[in-house]
Amino acid sequence: MRLWSIHPSYLDAKGLVALWREGLLAQNVLLGKTKGYKKHPQLIRFKAAENPAGAIASYLEAVADEADRRGYHFDRNKIINEELGGSITVTTDQLDYEFKHLLEKLRKRDSVRYEQLFKTTEIELHPIFNKVTGDREDWEIIRVL
Repeated sequence: MRLWSIHPSYLDAKGLVALWREGLLAQNVLLGKTKGYKKHPQLIRFKAAENPAGAIASYLEAVADEADRRGYHFDRNKIINEELGGSITVTTDQLDYEFKHLLEKLRKRDSVRYEQLFKTTEIELHPIFNKVTGDREDWEIIRVL
């Protein structure tokens, strides 16, 4: 499961569809509707939000907005009717790590998008996040990039 902190506009089609599915899974986990994934590290920051269900619902709304922008149809009826009512912090080093991780994926599966994003210097956030200076998040599973 990868719930990106970077804006969904950076993702290729495969990545955006995967994010939608993983976000819906995360929503079910946070609502107690699954047996698995309950301790998945990507969920830590959502669980720490004042309203975890609202946090993932707001997250999914932004993913669906990006899908709409591209002419895709993600069924918004699958998103629960709650709102975050604030933001979740993400560190600068976490954003850098995620962006490099995405670039590595794109280098292998979408060279055109990779070339478009390779020289990006200012990383746009997913709308529910607020950037703070700091190291990579403790919950991140580190892959050598």
